[in-house]
Amino acid sequence: MAASMAAEQKSAEVTDWAARIGWLVGLVLFVALVYWLMREGWKWRGTLQSDLPELPTAPEDTGPAKLSMSGRYHGSTTAGQWLDRIVAHGLGTRSRVELTLTDAGLDVVRPGATDFFIPAETLREALLGKGIAGKVLSEGGLLVVTWAHGDKLIDSGFRSDRAAEHTEWVDTLNDMINKSSKTEGAQ
Repeated sequence: MAASMAAEQKSAEVTDWAARIGWLVGLVLFVALVYWLMREGWKWRGTLQSDLPELPTAPEDTGPAKLSMSGRYHGSTTAGQWLDRIVAHGLGTRSRVELTLTDAGLDVVRPGATDFFIPAETLREALLGKGIAGKVLSEGGLLVVTWAHGDKLIDSGFRSDRAAEHTEWVDTLNDMINKSSKTEGAQ
């Protein structure tokens, strides 16, 4: 009886470490390949958009601030094409943002990313949106500013730390745009 019990007992399966290590190395290589392809796609998109002129910088004296806001910059797209991200000149980089609106235009200060300035005469429209460049928020959760740069219309998306500010920004920007277009039309 003791001999039959000993014959029935089997030792535990030995772990095949070579196979596990092989799978792990394969997975790491696959993830590295996907990351590399995404990076190359980003660089390729930047090359396709290389005709976009350099971004304007803020003039020395922009005048007194009408509005200021801190929040997040979610990216820029071709106007009306909320998934067509613009990556040239750092416009595709999401970051913190400090916005300041003056009579001269909109100053976009982004710590850790390229700052830029949107002159008042290039502003076209401001509206409340819900998504831009792959970022989707609740209805009215995004301040979208449309502006002209070179021969291209661009939508830039911003989200304030205090979303209640968005409506005031839309109203002020659109009033400013309407006043400047009436002034240009009268000349």
